[in-house]
Amino acid sequence: MMKLSIVATLYNSARYIDEFCQRAADAARQLVGDDFEIVLVNDGSPDNSVDVAISLCDRLPFLRVVDLSRNFGHHKAMMAGLTHARGERVFLIDVDLEESPEWLLDFATQMEQEQCDVVYGVQKRRKGGWFERWSGDLYYRLIDLLLNFAHPRNITTARLMNLSYVEALLLHGEREIVISGLWYITGFKQTEHIVEKKSTSKSTYSLIHKFSHLVNVVTSFSSKPLIAIFFSGMTIFSCSLVYAAYLVFIRLFLSLPVDGWTSIMVSVWLLGGLTILFVGVIGIYLSKVFAETKQRPLFIVKDVYDGHKNKN
Repeated sequence: MMKLSIVATLYNSARYIDEFCQRAADAARQLVGDDFEIVLVNDGSPDNSVDVAISLCDRLPFLRVVDLSRNFGHHKAMMAGLTHARGERVFLIDVDLEESPEWLLDFATQMEQEQCDVVYGVQKRRKGGWFERWSGDLYYRLIDLLLNFAHPRNITTARLMNLSYVEALLLHGEREIVISGLWYITGFKQTEHIVEKKSTSKSTYSLIHKFSHLVNVVTSFSSKPLIAIFFSGMTIFSCSLVYAAYLVFIRLFLSLPVDGWTSIMVSVWLLGGLTILFVGVIGIYLSKVFAETKQRPLFIVKDVYDGHKNKN
């Protein structure tokens, strides 16, 4: 078994691959000499990322390229890379150079000093304008409110992990992957390292994307929305009973007429909207159960290329 594996995924990454491999290899040599590998996972990239990566195998014997059969998504591609990693320690990082490969050295030093199992990056300050930072802060506030555990804020993909942790992480069998949650609930001793990401491209995480990811995270790791539905129903039912008692009282004891079509219509719209919302929340949970019961593979590997274009 080699000492270190560096794992990254490819999606529209062709222009970054060569520089990434060179910088990652230089950092790895300072740490473990030549006893390392770089594993690049092509996640069905629409550009020529896989061709560029395979061409580099001709002169980079430490490079392995895992070519997935289609696009499975960033999180599943990362799990594919971890599955193929053979190092005693695994450095997971994005290939777009917003996260510096040289962080490996600082992460390794901290891992040795603190005797921890994982060192992960946390952004000192979120990149982007005020709206991106505000929406990111709102996202994490809602995460804290709705999850059953304290999800780390502003984390990066970059993290150095030991073999025991990686093996435990790969034990998770769900098909609906939210890898940031899995990182946390796997446990072990994890410590943060403050980093500053560079900005090489415009963020693809729009407000809608963040909201969709929020829904996915919450419904994957928390039952609080279902509990909230129960208590909302109890509250509405209790208020309805009190209001009904009030109407009976004023009709029987005060002899006042009961009217108010406007309030009735508002109540119908309110209860109808809540019903649709609650059914939708339950539907999301059922869709996840549906996906899990089919037990489809997390990813499908088309080919694996080692150094010098040896295809396995």
